[in-house]
Amino acid sequence: MSVRVGDRAERTAVVGDEQLEQFARATGDRNPIHFDDTYAAGTRFGGRIAHGMLVGGLISALLAGELPGPGSIYLGQELRFRAPVRPGDEVRCEVEVTERDERGRVTLATRAWVGETLVVDGTARVLEQA
Repeated sequence: MSVRVGDRAERTAVVGDEQLEQFARATGDRNPIHFDDTYAAGTRFGGRIAHGMLVGGLISALLAGELPGPGSIYLGQELRFRAPVRPGDEVRCEVEVTERDERGRVTLATRAWVGETLVVDGTARVLEQA
């Protein structure tokens, strides 16, 4: 079954210290803004923040797991980081199909919120599994 313009999916996840550590182990990104309270307190954010691409990964999981779903292949992703995500925040990710062509290429709006604050928005392009 192919997706249609207007189809939507969402999921929530809590971004905790365990997720930050797992992301750092997988990527090697150990920027002190994510791990060192003293260092992070002196930054413009006033405290630790999650890796932006960790939130991007939550969006990727939503695309792969739900819409378009298993077997879909990323062609591209544009992300704009609007506000920080902090350890302990619950992040709600949403994807919405905005275009689909006859070759199974799907464009989706991708967004993430913490509460009412939009923290990430962007556009994904994927190849839908036939």
